Amino acid sequence: MPAPAAAVPETAPAPTLTAASETTPHTDFSRRLGDRHLLDSDALEDIDRMTNVALGQLSGGISPASLAMAYLDWTVHLAASPGKQFQLAAKAARKAMRLSAYALSSAITGKAEPCIKPLPGDHRFDHPGWQRFPYNVIYQGFLLNQQWWHNATTGIRGVSKHGEAAVWFTAKQILDMTAPCNIPFLNPEIVETTVNERGANLTRGAQYYGEDLRRSLREEKPAGVEAFRVGENLAITPGKVIYRNLLMELIQYSPTTDTVQREPVLMQSAWMMKYYILDLSPHNSLVKYLVDRGHTVFMISWMNPRAEHRNLGMEDYRKLGTLTAIDVISNVLPGRKIHAVGYCLGGILLTIAAAAMARDGDDRLASVTLFTTMTDFTEVGEINVFMDASEVTLLEDMMWQKGYLGHQQVSGGFQLLKSADLIWSKMVREYYLGHRQPMFDLMAWNADGTRMPYRQHSEVLRRLYVDNELFEGKYLVEGRAVSISSIHVPMFAVAAVADHVAPWHSVYKLHLQSDATELTFVLTSGGHNVGIVNEPGHPHRSYQLSVCREGERFLDAETWKQKTQVSEGSWWPAWQKWLEQHSSGREAAPPLGSPEKGYPPLCDAPGTYVHQQ
Repeated sequence: MPAPAAAVPETAPAPTLTAASETTPHTDFSRRLGDRHLLDSDALEDIDRMTNVALGQLSGGISPASLAMAYLDWTVHLAASPGKQFQLAAKAARKAMRLSAYALSSAITGKAEPCIKPLPGDHRFDHPGWQRFPYNVIYQGFLLNQQWWHNATTGIRGVSKHGEAAVWFTAKQILDMTAPCNIPFLNPEIVETTVNERGANLTRGAQYYGEDLRRSLREEKPAGVEAFRVGENLAITPGKVIYRNLLMELIQYSPTTDTVQREPVLMQSAWMMKYYILDLSPHNSLVKYLVDRGHTVFMISWMNPRAEHRNLGMEDYRKLGTLTAIDVISNVLPGRKIHAVGYCLGGILLTIAAAAMARDGDDRLASVTLFTTMTDFTEVGEINVFMDASEVTLLEDMMWQKGYLGHQQVSGGFQLLKSADLIWSKMVREYYLGHRQPMFDLMAWNADGTRMPYRQHSEVLRRLYVDNELFEGKYLVEGRAVSISSIHVPMFAVAAVADHVAPWHSVYKLHLQSDATELTFVLTSGGHNVGIVNEPGHPHRSYQLSVCREGERFLDAETWKQKTQVSEGSWWPAWQKWLEQHSSGREAAPPLGSPEKGYPPLCDAPGTYVHQQ
């Protein structure tokens, strides 16, 4: 049983390692999660680490060794493929001829059929000015060049999948950076705006750039964040913190209905994000949506770790986070099973905890819901570029120096995955066109990042992304392997079509592992965050939903997508109805906490940990 909440000071001083963490046998494993043996002395090992740290700082966190090996793999195999070389030369000649014919026809007639169209989702050339000569020739040339480089870096016999992905990723970064839309005098929209405003757009853009540079050097949050304050206009659903330990605060939200479903809902986000993405503004708060419909909701708010927490690992988060929250809820509301919900990495942690509970005969869960959660890491999308052994070792050594992975490193890596939209198009819009995108709640939340302990992040990279232990049934909890197939309670999984963090095809592979009584799978529009913050009434939203029960045949992902009906709107109502269907009825709303059992309300939601920077 967890220690009563009253035993923890309400002021929540800087947390220190608990006895549970100190007695965990971390020893050498916590220091050395890499794939090489310890050297003869710590001094020699530290020399290697510091060298890696210096290289990482120069390369922006990208492993030079990994990149060099990928390019060697590509160049050697391309050199040994004369047929591929001939094909590329022929393609280059044909593209040059097509572009020349297009340019001549466009110059003479002013009308010509485009040689190539932008890829779906590429809106860099949507402005009508790109259809006028000579800008149309410029952007058509860029698209043809981009297509040729994709052909040149992919489809070469013998090149490893990782090498191919790394080479194309690098080429795409260079192409996105040098695209004509990023060059002021080659972009008709910038030229037109500058003429119409007599350069006022560039003046505003220079001011925006100066402000952003100043904030970046001072490590301050982006402009406009000041208008969004946690506890004032974000995360304002009423509730109380009823428990606090080293790793988390447990919030219980105040009921707004006279009766509630007997089974409470426990929600946990990833520890690398603040929990209030699930409780943003009142109009798009998933917490408020559930509370207003008669659910008792609990929320885990994670502590923001610092260097002294470097040795906290996945087992600490499972025991002191997920399991402790379940223990507290079971004590406050005895006799009730729990609907457990996990988001992203929080969903992975929940899956591990639920599998271990099922293995050990702990039946306190009524259901498991996973938001954008991968359980198979065989195909992780574009993020695979950062997941080879060399890159993981570099990241480990950079974290070893600080004791944690910073929010800036995480957000910078994800920005590179979509650099055309998140870096270069933003630069054009704000610095050249002088249009500052208004800050909104989801952007403010995204800027309020957290850190990840060195040990834990290393475990996630090694044990999940690289070795895929959870999918292969090799992930150990308390010395014994766990299996997702042990979970027999109903499961509800949500994936997003445009998710580049947890690709939906990989999320769908839960069907291959699950042995649940029923598995409901939802594919929603949007990306990793927008797909979840998907409140009813928002236009242009849709989802597909199916239920797979025991004994039914498996459908591959693409066949499932083609055959499953598309429903307009938000998936929230479908999930809320699902929760009701898997509950045992309503009862009078319970009080907040349980003072007589040692869990009195400590402070108002959103608590103290969410304010840690």
